[in-house]
Amino acid sequence: MKKEVFKLAFEAETKNIHDAMIAVMVPGIVKSVNEAVAAGMDPNDIINTMGDAMSEVGVMFERGKLFLPHVLSAAAGMTKAMEILTPLMQNESGSTEKKASVVMGTVEGDVHDIGKSICSTMLQCAGYDIHDLGRDVPKQKFIDEVKGGCTYCGMSALMTTTMTVMKEVIDMLEAEGVRGNVKVLVGGAPITQGYADKIGADIYGESASETTRKVKATS
Repeated sequence: MKKEVFKLAFEAETKNIHDAMIAVMVPGIVKSVNEAVAAGMDPNDIINTMGDAMSEVGVMFERGKLFLPHVLSAAAGMTKAMEILTPLMQNESGSTEKKASVVMGTVEGDVHDIGKSICSTMLQCAGYDIHDLGRDVPKQKFIDEVKGGCTYCGMSALMTTTMTVMKEVIDMLEAEGVRGNVKVLVGGAPITQGYADKIGADIYGESASETTRKVKATS
């Protein structure tokens, strides 16, 4: 009930943030976020709203309703918003100490990274030290980051032809003797909980917010 009341209390702010993200104009996104902060909306809820809208932008791009410059503009707006929200989240926690190191990347052979980038941003705002390797990441780079101290290994795949790379990375972690040092999180359009279980991943997230929530629960 409390959650529903909260949603109703910030219904206008939520709609304004969503609409600004879909309009993909940086000034509008920043303005809507500043207004939501001034109204007392929780930074986590603002981020979740932006994340949901960014996912919608990604779908519109895939359907040809938006083009790459639009997506990049929306992402730039979200980045600017994070500059506003991150200090607030740090103030709420009372500390800027990072919780854990997370390597994130879209697997080798796959160049889609919108969802992964949203997830990286949300995890960073939740206090994690993010090593985002980008897209089309060679398998060995994930291994190197884990050996360097990352305790979470996040992999994304948007194509059925590249999702098998996730299992190859997990096998490499086993072969290198570092699998026990890291929790593996996977996600992306073709990935399911069943597939995550099959390849031995620790965390599956259908969305960036779900992934962030599950990572926080295991920290």
